Amino acid sequence: MDYRKLLPLAAALIVLSAGAATQDSQNWPTRPITMLVPFAPGGPMDSLARILQPTLGEILGQSIIVENSPGGGGTTGSLRVSQASANSHMFVLASIGTHAIGYSMHKKPAYHPANDFQPVAFVADAPLVLIVRKDFPANDLKEFAAYAKANGDKMQFASGGTGTSSHISCVLLNQTMGAKVLHVPYRGGGPALQDVIAGRIDYTCNYVSVAVPAVQSGQARVLATLARARSASFPDLSTAGEQGLKDFDVSAWNAILLPKSATPAMVAKFNAAVSKALDNPAMRERLEAIGLIPAAPERRSPEYLRAYIESEVKKWAEPVKASGLQVD
Repeated sequence: MDYRKLLPLAAALIVLSAGAATQDSQNWPTRPITMLVPFAPGGPMDSLARILQPTLGEILGQSIIVENSPGGGGTTGSLRVSQASANSHMFVLASIGTHAIGYSMHKKPAYHPANDFQPVAFVADAPLVLIVRKDFPANDLKEFAAYAKANGDKMQFASGGTGTSSHISCVLLNQTMGAKVLHVPYRGGGPALQDVIAGRIDYTCNYVSVAVPAVQSGQARVLATLARARSASFPDLSTAGEQGLKDFDVSAWNAILLPKSATPAMVAKFNAAVSKALDNPAMRERLEAIGLIPAAPERRSPEYLRAYIESEVKKWAEPVKASGLQVD
């Protein structure tokens, strides 16, 4: 067989394949999309996903399937997305833990938070609060600090996983107070809170969205807002700074990223959809109702998100190092 005669046919097939790939990219999405939440159901990330799901699906013209993939403090699911093909129709709902703090906790990180993904859009800021079991013997942060310093060896705090915002925020709080308390990691903020509610764990530091239903039902209490400003969900709850921990400021955030293989056309179309969703009054109201602060228009571009993630990685590198936290 004269293989030279097949070369023109092979070249034509390559051109057709490239053209089809380009067309698929421009027409994306062509089937249902998986929103990968790298934590267990019932936590703050899961709540956010359920709010975004219908509006984003309607705008994109395809249904959104929420898939919870917990493990590794959120890195297991995030890694899956970073390695997915451009045609995977998959994206990750990221957090400060999965795409900033966690990176500095590993000697050999599984992925780079910005370079191994295609950043799409910043979604929301997420203030954190100190949540305690309902019968905890303290009524404010001053009393909590005194109790924790005296009884730290008998106490436990829970997080949504090692390296998550709920973990590092409690570590920083403990260090600032001068208390040493045992950390118990869970596979998400939801399971962690359940053991606080059950009285098996003393406290956790987590999103306002996690605290609101538990506090409203009397199942747990909040003693302080950990961010610099008070939360609209708990306007009467003073901040850690107001309660004596000067300049203490820890808050989280969420964003959307596509696999590294995603094309610029996919990123642009998805970014426009996310921005349109964030402008939807009904969705903004739902986000604000659980204590989230939707991103302003000037903070929604892919370029902003990439730069922001890189700045957050640098910001948290020193506190993580100082804390002595190391996963491997």
